[in-house]
Formats: sequence, C-alpha cells, structure tokens
Amino acid sequence: MGRRSERLSKQGMLASDLAGEGDVIQVVSRAFDVLRCFEGHEARLGNLEISNRCGLPRSTVSRLTHTLTRMGQLVYLPRDQKYRIGPSAVAMSTSMMRGLQLRNLIRLRLQDVAEQLPGTVGFVIPDRFHLVYLEFARAANALGLHESTGSRIAMASTAAGHAYTAALDADVGDALLAEMEREIPAGAKVLQPRLEANRRFLAEHGYVVACGLWSPHINGLAVPMWSPQYQTFVVVTIGLLAAMYDEKRLHKEVAPRMVDLGFAVSGMLEGADGDVFSNQLDRKPIPVTTHNNNKIMKSEDTNDLEAGTRRPRPARSVRARDGRR
Repeated sequence: MGRRSERLSKQGMLASDLAGEGDVIQVVSRAFDVLRCFEGHEARLGNLEISNRCGLPRSTVSRLTHTLTRMGQLVYLPRDQKYRIGPSAVAMSTSMMRGLQLRNLIRLRLQDVAEQLPGTVGFVIPDRFHLVYLEFARAANALGLHESTGSRIAMASTAAGHAYTAALDADVGDALLAEMEREIPAGAKVLQPRLEANRRFLAEHGYVVACGLWSPHINGLAVPMWSPQYQTFVVVTIGLLAAMYDEKRLHKEVAPRMVDLGFAVSGMLEGADGDVFSNQLDRKPIPVTTHNNNKIMKSEDTNDLEAGTRRPRPARSVRARDGRR
C-alpha cells in the first residue's frame, strides 16, 4: 500500500503538517471547498459569495465553478447569475444514502434519549472544520436548538467539535488545530485554550461539555466514538437550553444517558461490517457492554498498527477498539 496509505490511515486525516509532505492536490481540495459552500439543495450563490466563504480569489472561484458546472456538480442560473448544486452532486449523494438500515437503528437510539431530555440529539461526522448531522432526533416539546440531517456545525464552537478534537491522537489534533489557525483563526482561538482540558476530561469521563459557545442560550454535551467504517471519530451530541440545564445538571442528569447512548451506537458501528450508508450489512449481534463499578469489563482489541499494545479502558469512556482514544 505504501507510505501514502499509512498517512491516510492515521485517524482518517491527511494533514500536510502531520505527514511532513505537501502532497495534497490543491485544485481538488479547493473544488470541494466550493461545494461545501452550498449547505442545501436550494442554496444559490454567486462567485463573489463563494469567494468570501472560501477565502479564495474570485478568479480562482470562477474557474472552479465553470469546471464544476461542466461536470454537472453545479448548475448556473442565468436569471440570478448564481449557482446551485447540480444533478451529478444530487445523484452522488442519493446513491450514498440508499441503504439506511444501520442509520435507522441509530436514529431509534437517538429518539430514545430525545424522549427523556428536551433537546436535540444528533449523530455527526467530521468534515474539515465542521461536523455534519447524519441523523438527529428531538422530543415534541424540545426548545431552542433545531438542527436537521445535513446541517453543518462549527467544530470550534460546539460540544461535538470539542469532543471530536479531544478524541484525536495528540499529533493529529495538533495538526488540525494548526491548519485551523491558518484558515479560520477565530475558531482556533476558541478551541485552543480548551483542548488540553478537554483531552483530560474525556480520558477520565468519556464525554465533553461545552456551555454557551455556540449560543449563550445553549449548553451541549458530546461523546466521541471510533468508526471502523470511516477510520475516524464520529460523535453523538445533545444541545439543551442553558436556562433549563446548567453545567452541573449536564454532568448529573445528561451525561449518564449520553454515555450509554455512545456505548450503544459504538456497538452498532463495531458490529457492522458495512458502510453507515450501505444496506450490505452483516447481521451480527450488537456487542453488549457490561458495567461493573463504572468499569467496562471487556479486553481491548488491537489493530495491525498497534499490535501488542493492549491497555485497559478508563471508566465510563467510549474508546476505539483499535487502541486509539
């Protein structure tokens, strides 16, 4: 497989700072940056708006949107002089969303928690400096935070983002933070002072809390878990009204339910050979976690990269079964 595959396998990231080589093809990276600007099928953006969102020169954006339009990834609207997501991009996303077996099971677990807590519960996956909701659930009486499938949330200002970055190996997390400092320094300024404390708290408790970062009215709690399908961490998270759930109540009432949710979803991910989007899943029994004095009575598995490095899991933490945090 060679050195590139080894770099790519490092928690799903290829960061030039971490790899030591700038082998990322910039035009491909920038094309995806342009597509990320369109947060919904109905979004309409002109080259200037895309340039402002991406931080790319308008001339570069113009060449990229022209190429993406020729490929069908974007559609040009002459009347508005703007672009929107094109048929090829829609077809690609639709084919990825065909099989929903595992995600339906995850959604049911999220709904169980949402029926107990008046907030929005989500299952998110990282995308550069953001996370994207793959699934969500909320109770009928939920107030405040209303996200939906496909919504993007900032990594630096949410509990989910802080949990994700805290779960990464230190060198990978530091490389991500360095890249964030270059591209979105305001976000890095929020995340950097909390990163070490988040790592320590996650190692001890298995979750991360962020109060008032995204909004002064919203407090959040998140649990990261390793995804064998994507070789990175995914996160279950909840947002609640700060007026109803202060930090003390988050730790006392919300954390136990969310950590249990993390165990359940982690078991689903580890028990499925297929993709989260795929319907070609082996019907394996979901692993059952046994609690005994807040310890997980289960030996740590290993992977090829960490063979022989068996270590016990800390209390109440949701960890990668390959030995990573």
